[in-house]
Amino acid sequence: MAKPNKDTLLDWYRQMVLIRRFEERCAELYQQGYIGGFLHLYIGQEATGVGAVNALRKEDHVITAYRDHGIALARGLDVNAVMAEMLGKRTGTSGGKGGSMHLADRDLHMWGGYGIVGGHLPLAAGIALAAQYQEKDEVVLALMGDGSTNIGYFHEALNLSAVWKLPVVWLIENNQYGMGTAVERASGAKELNRRAMAYSSEDGSGMKQGPRIDGMDVIAVHEALSEAVEYARSNGPILVESLTYRLEGHSMGDPQRYRTKEEVEGFQASGPIGRFREYLLENYKSVDDAALDRIDAAVLEQVNEAVAFAQASDDPTFEDLISHVYVD
Repeated sequence: MAKPNKDTLLDWYRQMVLIRRFEERCAELYQQGYIGGFLHLYIGQEATGVGAVNALRKEDHVITAYRDHGIALARGLDVNAVMAEMLGKRTGTSGGKGGSMHLADRDLHMWGGYGIVGGHLPLAAGIALAAQYQEKDEVVLALMGDGSTNIGYFHEALNLSAVWKLPVVWLIENNQYGMGTAVERASGAKELNRRAMAYSSEDGSGMKQGPRIDGMDVIAVHEALSEAVEYARSNGPILVESLTYRLEGHSMGDPQRYRTKEEVEGFQASGPIGRFREYLLENYKSVDDAALDRIDAAVLEQVNEAVAFAQASDDPTFEDLISHVYVD
């Protein structure tokens, strides 16, 4: 596997900063009443999303849960359209009818975020079954939170993927808490990637147990997921666990009484964007603070333009509401 060059790494940095600034503005817009419903921020998990999604080919598929803004932006969805969807505007990715938890783009094979915990996992298996049935060289990346690994959807989807040898990478984004419950209080197996053993046999058939990876290191994530994607493309399902951390609450209304301020500050100090910035500065003489600051400034301008675009866009009409109910 070829190592990414400097330009690729700088683009990953741009993507991570874009996710962070986009989410920060969304938090402000939510508090100001421009975004309604629920809002689940991806802040702190940027390295996992960027590293994993960039391990895919254009023809591959990605599907995730309701913490989906970062995945959508990493996949390349139009920033203006994503922001418009957040504000419920008709120029949004789903015409303003989906909102924060339902970002999708058919052309980019981004099949959305889903509001029901684990509800997207059987769909991931179905997309992989379709690719296999049609003999397409495509892989499905299915991301989920640690909180979804104890429910029926998880076991049913993973089991069928093993039975049928489906080309799926099951990626657990272990951000340490399922809503307000720590992993060790909810799961008998603290190492969640070991759950692959339930769908494999002694002869090596079934699901492969992938690694537990440092989900705060974008390069480590990309290397592990690149290997996992190519394994799934040729051999069938693999389960990978990314150890990450959400720096904000489960959603905007989370009082966060289940963790200490010191714990959050500890993870903030070793956050993915700061770590990656230090890596770039230490390993590339042509990269300096000024160059990275220019990326930061360009991203901030892009996000501000997206907010202006969304706020200037029209609300959905009644005709929009009753459109796309059925496929033409």
